[in-house]
Amino acid sequence: MVVPIGFSARAAASDRLGDPEMKGAISTEAGKTPIPNAAWYVAGAGGDGLVYRLKPGALANVRYIAADMLLDGDALAVFVLLLQEEAGGPTFRFTFGALTQCSLRMRLPLELLNQNRWMIDREGAFLKPMASGDRVDPAKVDRVTLQILRKGPNPVRWCMTAPMMSTSEVPKLSKPALPKGALLDRFGQSAQRNWPAKTRSIQELKGRIQKQYEDVSGIKWPEEFSAWGGWQKKKLGEGSGFFRTHTDGRRSWLVDPDGYAFWSTGLDCVRVDTNARFDGIEGALSWRPDPKGEFAEIYDAVDGGEAEGKLVNYLAANMIRAFGRDDWKDKWSRIALSEMKRLRFNTVGNWSDWKFASAARFPYVRPMEFRGKRSGAIYRDFPDVFHPGFEADAADYAAPLREMANDPALIGYFLMNEPTWGFRSETPGSGMLYNTESCATRRELARFLKEKYGSESALAAAWRQPVTFDRIANGKWSGELSAPAVSDLQAFSVRMVERYFSVLSKACKQADPHHLNLGMRWAGIPPEWAVEGMKFFDVFSLNCYRENLPRDVAGKIHSMLGIPVMVGEYHFGALDVGLPASGIGRLKNQADRGKAYRNYIEDAAADPWCVGAHWFTLYDESALGRSDGENYNIGFLDVCNKPYEEMSTAAIASHERLYAVADGSMQPFHEQIEYLPKLYL
Repeated sequence: MVVPIGFSARAAASDRLGDPEMKGAISTEAGKTPIPNAAWYVAGAGGDGLVYRLKPGALANVRYIAADMLLDGDALAVFVLLLQEEAGGPTFRFTFGALTQCSLRMRLPLELLNQNRWMIDREGAFLKPMASGDRVDPAKVDRVTLQILRKGPNPVRWCMTAPMMSTSEVPKLSKPALPKGALLDRFGQSAQRNWPAKTRSIQELKGRIQKQYEDVSGIKWPEEFSAWGGWQKKKLGEGSGFFRTHTDGRRSWLVDPDGYAFWSTGLDCVRVDTNARFDGIEGALSWRPDPKGEFAEIYDAVDGGEAEGKLVNYLAANMIRAFGRDDWKDKWSRIALSEMKRLRFNTVGNWSDWKFASAARFPYVRPMEFRGKRSGAIYRDFPDVFHPGFEADAADYAAPLREMANDPALIGYFLMNEPTWGFRSETPGSGMLYNTESCATRRELARFLKEKYGSESALAAAWRQPVTFDRIANGKWSGELSAPAVSDLQAFSVRMVERYFSVLSKACKQADPHHLNLGMRWAGIPPEWAVEGMKFFDVFSLNCYRENLPRDVAGKIHSMLGIPVMVGEYHFGALDVGLPASGIGRLKNQADRGKAYRNYIEDAAADPWCVGAHWFTLYDESALGRSDGENYNIGFLDVCNKPYEEMSTAAIASHERLYAVADGSMQPFHEQIEYLPKLYL
């Protein structure tokens, strides 16, 4: 059966989750709703929500929980759906965001309760649906809670149909409601909000962009910078012709190809990067030109995975408006690099159009992505690293490095970005047991345990549960793991990680012996067990979205591995320039964004074991949301290529003193500002 979402009044009462209990200060409101058979709710604080009580077994054969929703207001709200086995029992978390003023269908496939996937595809205004929390048995779930996880400064007001249970596929929403009309204007800006710096006319847009191009040739780095953006006041030996690392006992540095000290200040996504995903919400666009006409290049499709989405890029459209369809991309690239030099950045960061940086001899990094066509995945995106085909997969993965192996502008490569197995406290060894019934790595785990314990009776006694080596090696695993079992699986996970990164690192060095292995961009602060398996990198990279890089983190990693640290991502945003969400770090306005930038970058430069930090991203994301739905104010420029002056002023001021801060002759900038509660998907 497919439950008729949107027509819940006609559905059987047994298909509904039931009448909710109010949690926190949530209230209901009367009044007409933009979607049929819905009710209005208002929540004033995070944690407010609705609790639905179930009889255990009610979800045993259910495939989906679903409801239609519409978020009012103009700021993002993030919801979390919690499925709990019993009071105090394991709890599965399903997090998602919502576009404002556009209805969505919340669809939770209960197969996610096994935790083998981190995220499912965005569907229209249903943004970045993610799984976290515990693995739960749907037959034991006795309560479902929908609550506010993150919110803006105002109460969250939304309407929603009664959540339904379905034993078969629930269809996607095909005709969303847009009660206030289009969400984007013809320039790609929010059509429903106004702010002082909003671009108002074609003439204003074209005049600014054309002037930026006219100014390109006059923009240079400061005289004290080397040809590569290094520091001419500090020579660290003869140049090798490539970037390298250097540690003098007091601090670590990167060294540019000419031998000068180099601290990497980077911008990620230096590309025409404001894609808006619009499949299923075509009515949200107020201007959609002919895909075969002058603006054909602004259209694209979602690349990779199971997604089949449509993208439109209004930054590209704005460049075509300024320069025409023939040479706009080359002129954009010249503007982008000159803007980076104006702001004193010296690195084109991850996910960028690195080929134009290479041609301009502008330092850059390159991202890589592992796809184990032979070995496959055994837990989320963790591959079967003991599979006989894994080394061949690694060689295929490393092969693209050969094309720039002799490029002096390349600093190095990131092996991957934020693997989804790293988003859980559960180790890949434990996750593998529950999600892959048979694989080479499970058989290696059985050998590992046999070597440690010798006999099955000793293993069972140590684990305090009935277990055999054959059960470790093969078959569906169920039930909880004892604390000693978790400890053994963590120890084996170190071996899994060592195998993973030693093989990848060796393959990369064979393909490209000259450039730095910059690590795998861990999401946040890594646990020690994970760091143990990563001694094959030249630099340890992590993405750290705190107010600063904690001073003990880089020191701890350096003491464990003997290598420096680089921040691959950080940012701060605000809600004062038309974007529905601030970004992961949130401040009250653009002036405070600039101060937060200075606090972070100068504090990182003063850290003796940190050799660089890269801001995510050059441009704001689209107000309609990128492929997965993120819609953050995190750029140094907006969709109309207009710089945020407060950010520009801050970057120039910090970057001109950054080398002195790193060398210890200047104290880092610090100003007390208010860091607001997080608001991000």
